[in-house]
Amino acid sequence: MPNYFRSNVDAMASYVPGEQPPRGTQIVKLNSNENPYPPSPAALAVLRKIDGEWLRRYPEPLGGEFREAASKVLGVPNDWIIVGNGSDELLSIVIRACAEPGRKVVYPMPTYVLYRTLTEMQAADITEIAYREDYSLPIEELVTVNGSVTFIASPNSPSGHVVLIDDLRKLASQLSGVLAIDEAYVDFTEENALALVKEYENVIVIRTLSKGYSLAGLRLGFGIANPKLLNGLFKVKDSYNIDAIACAVGTAAITDQDYKNACVAKIKASRTKLATDLKKLGFHIWDSQTNFLLTQPPQGNAEYLYQKLKEQGILIRYFKQPGLEDKLRITIGTDEQNQTLMEALIYLLGSG
Repeated sequence: MPNYFRSNVDAMASYVPGEQPPRGTQIVKLNSNENPYPPSPAALAVLRKIDGEWLRRYPEPLGGEFREAASKVLGVPNDWIIVGNGSDELLSIVIRACAEPGRKVVYPMPTYVLYRTLTEMQAADITEIAYREDYSLPIEELVTVNGSVTFIASPNSPSGHVVLIDDLRKLASQLSGVLAIDEAYVDFTEENALALVKEYENVIVIRTLSKGYSLAGLRLGFGIANPKLLNGLFKVKDSYNIDAIACAVGTAAITDQDYKNACVAKIKASRTKLATDLKKLGFHIWDSQTNFLLTQPPQGNAEYLYQKLKEQGILIRYFKQPGLEDKLRITIGTDEQNQTLMEALIYLLGSG
């Protein structure tokens, strides 16, 4: 068989996202950290009014309409914002602009494994540093590596913890490379790292509309950074990476903060109840500031429970990797979905 691929691509493993059953499948889907509530009515209203002319013409290349709306919501100038085809594209843009063979990309583990995949695509050097048992940030080890890119997810997946702002500030002040703070779950936490982009030229904060705004299917993310950093990132992004529909719908969604905040409040309340219910069954629960929980079943039989729940039409996430083999990540659903999960777990733990 001919070898068509670069050696690093040939050797790498593909990123495996959470299972996506076909639309219309009757299933309780708690595996991909999607928001269980619909998008803003304002966003849906824009979608219904899409004009064919928007599709005939190329979109505005920088997502100007969305940048302006996000600027007002965040209180930063619009030229401090870069828009992407989901936050994953922005992670890729940072890697493409800053990493290459011989340059290091570093991040603490366990975390979002796409960082590894994107780095392997560029054949850059990877340094993975284990989180401490309490998930405190290994600052000294990260600084010692001093990568061309350092990724920190805060809140982190799959642990759900938030990295202290003072720790991020300390890290940013000692790195010569880019510090990319992945805030995909920021809407569910009490604090964020946005202030650091004004303090440090090497910091970019990356966010998405997939989680808090219920727009995972739209694919729209954005980054906030000093224009001096963004100038280099703009050079490697696709010419028209944001389609006209995503820009218009995303603009309406980020403008409707009241709706987003109401949905987030419901998810937080459900998160508290689900954590309490799981603890009553003997699960160990890590504190979470996200829309999911990292859990450890009382019998350590995480893979068994994952498979049995799947057979019953309930999807949760199981990671077969070091440190996570005995744990499950559970997305917060509606109260009805969470109750269905609990009833299934009560039966399985009682019969297992």
